[in-house]
Amino acid sequence: MNPPCGRCKKPVYPTEKINCLDKYWHKGCFSCEVCKMALSMNNYKGFEKKPYCTMHYPKTSFTIVTDTPENLRLKQQSMLNSQALYKEEFEKNKGKGFSVVADTPEMQRLKKTQDQISNIKYHEEFEKSKIRSDAPPPENRQEEAAHLEVFRPPAGQMHPATVAPSGGGKRYQALYSYTAAEADEVSLIEGDLILDVEQIDEGWMFGCNQRTGQRGMLPANYVRPV
Repeated sequence: MNPPCGRCKKPVYPTEKINCLDKYWHKGCFSCEVCKMALSMNNYKGFEKKPYCTMHYPKTSFTIVTDTPENLRLKQQSMLNSQALYKEEFEKNKGKGFSVVADTPEMQRLKKTQDQISNIKYHEEFEKSKIRSDAPPPENRQEEAAHLEVFRPPAGQMHPATVAPSGGGKRYQALYSYTAAEADEVSLIEGDLILDVEQIDEGWMFGCNQRTGQRGMLPANYVRPV
């Protein structure tokens, strides 16, 4: 049985059948709904299962969304999701460098810590250069070397040298173990001796772990002065 035409509803025979838009059409009936221009499979545009030419193809338009309670809820949820994604992205990229960084308390603490570390390194370099400038000339060093050679104690009486703080700072001992969370922090094991300790703020200090030789920040409430 031959199917009916999508326009004239008469039977469509195989020799003149066009199968398009979920319907069968006579070749002569496959035309624009508005201007009746004959169409083909190459130049038609379908809308609601009806053929149109390019000129008369219905243009869809957007309507203005009203501020209903549901739309307001979705808008607020979208804003919360955006803020959560921003915070997550900020935490992932913290310390990698930004062109513009929000002046948050955490960023202020990191900035202050970096300034403290820069000042400490500057003083260390200054002290090293001062020691080098105060060193005796080569001829005096040779005399001192000869003097030390004369008064060097026998091998059986030699004692290991004691490691002293490089900057003469305060010494602290770790009360608890601490695992560094950032690259500029120092890990501690209970009982570690911390040398050259300098106070950064109420919660953080800067010093050198004598056991590992690592220098960096450490929490102030994990150590006590010795």
